Amino acid sequence: MADRVASDAESSRRDRTKSAATRKRGDAGKEQNKRPGFFGGIWLFFKQVIDEMKKVTYPTGSETWTYFVVVVVFVAAIMLSLAYSTSDSVS
Repeated sequence: MADRVASDAESSRRDRTKSAATRKRGDAGKEQNKRPGFFGGIWLFFKQVIDEMKKVTYPTGSETWTYFVVVVVFVAAIMLSLAYSTSDSVS
């Protein structure tokens, strides 16, 4: 049974191997992509920024108000706790 499992693993490994030889290091330099120039780099940057901004999801109006109220309550709680802690140390 172990022989059959090993042979199945070998056959699946054999199916995934490459059919051609690995290329040589000297051939790798010929296929390098050309880097964009100065203005091409700037254009690529703005294009990528625009593409990423299309993926952004913005909160709805009700979510924005909820976040606003949570922040105001949190800041008020911090301010009250600071005022309370400073008033204790003065007396």
